[in-house]
Amino acid sequence: MEITAKKGLNASWLKLIAIIAMTIDHLAWVIWPGYERAVPAVIVHCIGRITAPIMWYFIAEGYRHTRSVKRYAVRLFVFAVISHFAYTFAFGIPAVPFKETAFNQTSVMWALFWGLIALHISGNEKLKDWQKICLIIIICAVSFSADWSCIAVMAIVYIGEYHGDFEKQMRSMMIFVVMYAAVYALFIDWMYGLIQLCVAFAIPLLRAYNGQRGGTGGRGMKWLFYVYYPLHLVICGIIRLMLHGNVGVMIGG
Repeated sequence: MEITAKKGLNASWLKLIAIIAMTIDHLAWVIWPGYERAVPAVIVHCIGRITAPIMWYFIAEGYRHTRSVKRYAVRLFVFAVISHFAYTFAFGIPAVPFKETAFNQTSVMWALFWGLIALHISGNEKLKDWQKICLIIIICAVSFSADWSCIAVMAIVYIGEYHGDFEKQMRSMMIFVVMYAAVYALFIDWMYGLIQLCVAFAIPLLRAYNGQRGGTGGRGMKWLFYVYYPLHLVICGIIRLMLHGNVGVMIGG
């Protein structure tokens, strides 16, 4: 990974940080099943909240810079399908959705895919406002059961819409995260609802983004993430089986 001429963090470094935070967060779920109150588990899950906003931000950035939205969407869709089976295996969630609950039925990749589609719809000048609203509502319903739910979709839309205004990007993102945290606290676990607010820890990192991809155009890190995401989930699933047997370790299983 090359050091850029500009100060700050390039996209490759930010994605690497996201990958590390994601990995330790997912390992924490399989090492400490359920909504563990032990201090190490809580700390690790707080660190893990860094990952999602970096993902959302770079979906919006990727939309602006991609040569083909269609190819970008197809790539996300394919990896969302692959990651579904890796995700459900990792955490002991039935591969067929909605057997137990509507929450956490598939991975965040599903929400990222629909976030890209929603952002494309939002920027489509051929569509009327009411059409955009209806389509995005449908997308929110379709993505509701994913990790980070439709909150990820709306965060991507507003980060993309407010491109160039970092304060508005982060403010809108946190509004949706607060909504998610409130639902989490009311219906799943109050402490882990509060933990979702640690998404704010990613804001200084994103502020440090220097606008450069890093490496060879950032392509290596892009494909690293696509391959690493389902692979690390499979490893988490193996660890889960070794430590606890075939049981679910989070809501959804």
